[in-house]
Amino acid sequence: MNIPSLKNQVSAEEWQLRVDLAACYRLVAAYGWSDLVFTHISAKLPPSVAGDEHQFLINPYGLMFDEITASSLVKVDMQCNKLHDSPFPVNPAGFVIHSAVHEARPEAGCVLHTHTRAGIAVSAQKTGILPISQQSTFVLSSLAYHDYEGVAIRDDEKARLQADLGKANYLVLRNHGLLTVGRSIAEAFLSMYTFENTCRIQVDALAGGLDLVSVDPQILNGVAHAMKVQTGGIGGAFVWPSLLRKLERLDPGYKD
Repeated sequence: MNIPSLKNQVSAEEWQLRVDLAACYRLVAAYGWSDLVFTHISAKLPPSVAGDEHQFLINPYGLMFDEITASSLVKVDMQCNKLHDSPFPVNPAGFVIHSAVHEARPEAGCVLHTHTRAGIAVSAQKTGILPISQQSTFVLSSLAYHDYEGVAIRDDEKARLQADLGKANYLVLRNHGLLTVGRSIAEAFLSMYTFENTCRIQVDALAGGLDLVSVDPQILNGVAHAMKVQTGGIGGAFVWPSLLRKLERLDPGYKD
């Protein structure tokens, strides 16, 4: 698609956020987490760009995740109104969940939501996330659940979702999918990588039909600190640059 570049029409800070978010969309596609055009990743513009307003970047509705570029991303407000000229529509219904999270969690730089097969499978299991893998211990250190209320198109669901999420960074949307909250795009992606693998491992382990060994509850204490050390702290300093190098080899068009 021939999409005019916005690089010289926005601030350097906004452009970098656009590049990072486009990279995140492409990586979600590369890892097989996308659901055609039906999920979203939102990134909040910092006050240095947006001032006192709450402004976000989100995918242009109708583009596959592996088509999204820095210039095609749409800037919206809390009601998902477009804030700049764009030939692409936005999906207000899809922004209900994202706007609820951003409203309740002002520190959230990125909200990433998926409808993966493993994520939905585990979301339908009454037990939820089981403490049966190292990955699951990271998730369990900051996990919440929100019951299914139908397709998330009603504003009245926001308050209940916000109450359920609280301060957690991992959210299981029952019968629906997974959601992560990150201070940065890199952090939200790394959290989803851990979340998705937790669910895949659980589905595989349960499919074996044998008794499972659970992690000792005492080990869960201190897991948050251990993950910070292992991943390089906020933003996954050890991981995100390597993911961008991978994407550069596979699919560098996201920077357009």
